[in-house]
Formats: sequence, C-alpha cells, structure tokens
Amino acid sequence: MATEMTYGEALIAAIDEVMEQDRSIVLFNPSFIGMEAGQDKLAALRKKYAAKIKFPPIAEIGFCGIAIGAAMAGLRPLVDISTATFSYEAIPQIVNEAAIAYSNSGGVTNVPVTFYLKFGIRGGGGVQHSGSPQSWYWNTPGLQVVMPSTPADAKGLMRTVLLHSKDPTIFFGHDRLLDDRGSVPDGAYEIPLGKADIKRQGKDLTIIATSIQVPRALAAAEIIAKDGISAEVIDPRTLQPLDKPALLASVKKTGRVLITDESHDNCGVAAGLAAIIADEGFTSLRAPIKRVSIPPVPVPYAVPLEDYVTPMADRIVEVSRSLVG
Repeated sequence: MATEMTYGEALIAAIDEVMEQDRSIVLFNPSFIGMEAGQDKLAALRKKYAAKIKFPPIAEIGFCGIAIGAAMAGLRPLVDISTATFSYEAIPQIVNEAAIAYSNSGGVTNVPVTFYLKFGIRGGGGVQHSGSPQSWYWNTPGLQVVMPSTPADAKGLMRTVLLHSKDPTIFFGHDRLLDDRGSVPDGAYEIPLGKADIKRQGKDLTIIATSIQVPRALAAAEIIAKDGISAEVIDPRTLQPLDKPALLASVKKTGRVLITDESHDNCGVAAGLAAIIADEGFTSLRAPIKRVSIPPVPVPYAVPLEDYVTPMADRIVEVSRSLVG
C-alpha cells in the first residue's frame, strides 16, 4: 500500500515511525519543513515526543557539539539546522569532530548523528539563505551525504539513516521540494545508502541529477524527447556512499553524459562526478562530459538575477541538444 503525501510530510512520517521503534532517537530543533504543507503533522510530532525534543538557543556550534557528544554516548540525535548556510557556524564540530571520531579512535567510536539541512535557491532568499554546501560535506571523509529527490526517497532514506547508520550523516532537503507530492510506500520502507535510482530509461544520453535537479532533468528529458533524443535520468540519491557502478553502467549504455547539481560549478558536485567518470569511464564516452550547475558567483537576492544563475530545465535542454545534435 502507498499514500500520497508531500516531501515534507514524508520526512515527518519517517521520523514518527522510527521514534516509535527506537527510544534512542532524539530531536533538536525540529522544524524540518519551514512554513510548507504539513504543519499539522509537524505539530502532532512535537506534541507526541515532547520529552525527547530540545529547542536550544541559536548557537549552532553549541547544540551540534551537544548532539555529537550524545551520539558518542549512545543516543541517535536528529538535528535540524534549518537553512544549510547556518551549518557553517558548526563546521568545527561537524567536520573536525564528528567526521573524524571513528577514524581517530581506531574504529572504536561511532557517531550516529544526523544533521538535516534545508538547502538551495529558494526564491529571494539572498546569498546567506541560498547555500548549497553539498560539495563541502562530500569533500569531508567520515560524513555520509544524502540527497533524496522524491517523497518516497526522502522517507526511505531518513528511516535508514536514523535506524541503522553508525556514522554522521548530512541529510539535504531542498527548499523547493518540500511541497512536491508523490506516492510513498506505507510502513517500514527503507532504502539502502549507496544505491542509485534510474528515474527514466533512455539510450542516447545519461543525465545524472541530484535532489531538485531530478524533476528539472525529467522535465528536460520530456522536452528533448520531442526531438527524438532519448535521455536516461539517474539519481545517485546519496553522494557518500556513491553508487559508481550504476552511474558508469548508464554512461556505458549511452556514451554521453550531462551532470546537473544545484551547487557552484567550481569544485562542485557536478565537477566531482565528472572527474570520476572521466577517470573510470573514459572509454565509454562518445562526447565530452557536460555540467549544468551554478556559475561561480554569489546567489543574487533579486529574483530575475537569481533565476538567471539557477540550473533550470531550459539549460539542461540546451546542453543536452548540443551533446546529441
């Protein structure tokens, strides 16, 4: 059985289910969905688990450090940092403590803490509220990086992370996905980390897309299909661990690849994935690897300028046509 719900509601459903199942899961600052749909469900979650929820002062380095210590002591905290750029205040704890605890303890200390970050260009958010730091955290050994694009994936991956992960996890939920609706399996539905998903089958071109770029890539694939171009859209779902075999198999099938992610292009996720494919899948390529991401400029506040730098479907269409035409 399945239920139609929003991305945000799927997150809340997953959290509710696992907290019923595992008493060690605790919440810090649970807002998750901002002002989007599902406020009634969020309010019910807060009321149901009031004894296991903390609303700390606005001091990210402090409450993230507390959560990391709690994880080392046996709890499984879920920390809502809210806007992704606010996590920069907690970099010393997330990167310099949580991420290295396992390796520096010789494998003795696990840190099963999850940091939820609402990220991306949201519409007039300004540069301080429009960050996409997934490449920062992907570049940190010891962190798991999760980027679901659908309500079903959001629920399945959140359940997996909260119940089974031993390592610190950065869970990215794009602001513009939170009200997207989709069919979500009921009950104990989990998705293993490191397993990509082919969202659309194709034979002429592989489009590797993450998070918000998945619906944009699917929209682009519909448009170029009218030109006779068959695009395969594949969603890694997690960057760490990364399902390299699935990505490389798709590239081998099509011979052409476009990678799209809503992070900056220089040293961004698209650039990192392109480097892996160039290194490990070069002989499969029949054309240069192309990237569609944010140019190396601060995200503007003015919406027309913001729209200009956002990697929307029309840019994916243009680059796709140049690859196959």
